[in-house]
Amino acid sequence: MTRSLNRHRSLEELERDRWSAPSADDTRLVATALALRRRPIGELTVEDMRLLIRQDIGLSHLLPLALEVLRENPMAEGHVRR
Repeated sequence: MTRSLNRHRSLEELERDRWSAPSADDTRLVATALALRRRPIGELTVEDMRLLIRQDIGLSHLLPLALEVLRENPMAEGHVRR
């Protein structure tokens, strides 16, 4: 059974887990990942999802979206999911 995804909610909301803001010592990758966790998942681009998935962030919510993208376009690059 496939669960329904609320694309208007962020990973922070879906996981009920708020991460702290990036510190001055954090890398650009960390700062980007933290910002993407706060964005509604329906607004994430293919590249955003790719970055988060590579970092093992939000997999239970992002993998179903990534599979939708790949089913529609196996060569998908950077377009916004709606």
